Amino acid sequence: MIELVDPVRCTLCDICVRVCPTNVFDAVPGGVPTIARQSDCQTCFQCEAWCPAEAIFVSPLRTPEPPGSRAHDRDALEEAGMLGLYRRRVGWSRADPAVADA
Repeated sequence: MIELVDPVRCTLCDICVRVCPTNVFDAVPGGVPTIARQSDCQTCFQCEAWCPAEAIFVSPLRTPEPPGSRAHDRDALEEAGMLGLYRRRVGWSRADPAVADA
């Protein structure tokens, strides 16, 4: 289930808003999209896969994580490498400059 859109990484492109098949997000003019209908999330990971900034965390659980959990802690998710993890696992992540220049 969608848990976090990282306001630090988000580039305000609204791709997540456009690709979500269940209309979970609301676009915010000039701002980070909001998770407006979390209960509608089907945990399809499309938003996380398409996010070019790797700014989204979707928990594999089909129910919301409890308040105060690590799934809502941006710094903990960043440190654990969880932001954009699905995107990287399916091979859609940003190219590593060290590899691209090799």
